[in-house]
Amino acid sequence: MIGEISQATEMQSIGPDATLLLVDDDAPFLRRLARAMEARGFDVEIAESVAEGLAKARTRTPKFAVVDMRLEDGNGLDVIKAIRERRDDTRIIVLTGYGNIATAVTAVKLGAIDYLAKPADADEVYAALTRKPGEKAEVPENPMSADRVRWEHIQRVYEMCERNVSETARRLNMHRRTLQRILAKRAPR
Repeated sequence: MIGEISQATEMQSIGPDATLLLVDDDAPFLRRLARAMEARGFDVEIAESVAEGLAKARTRTPKFAVVDMRLEDGNGLDVIKAIRERRDDTRIIVLTGYGNIATAVTAVKLGAIDYLAKPADADEVYAALTRKPGEKAEVPENPMSADRVRWEHIQRVYEMCERNVSETARRLNMHRRTLQRILAKRAPR
């Protein structure tokens, strides 16, 4: 009885169109998230690359999407843009292990409604997808560390320079190789 009520409530917050496109190149994570979202009532399609995500977005534009920012064959922002060109009511979440403010702003400008850093669990993804317009996300418990603030600044300048490493290094007064090493690492916590 309780499970039926919970499932009915979840279905009600999703709506009649429960199509969900998941785009991520981390296959084990992608499959786990797909199973978890199917259990919550979504009709899930998966894509492991930008090319596959673009193809699926063009053939069946979803009502919901979770897109990884950095994929082996390109940038997840291209998938967001393709979805937005076909459907303006899609609720898109950007999910990435390389979170920074500049790419979050770009993703939101392209039409994403939220930006989650990996590792995000299915409950966080579900909450972000079904959050009502105007409803605020919970504030994180831990503020950013000084290393994280530095990382965010470097990423913001890198995005402003249209991902040109040499120009970014010049603007930051940093050696190009040092900058390349920083950009190759994951974001500090």
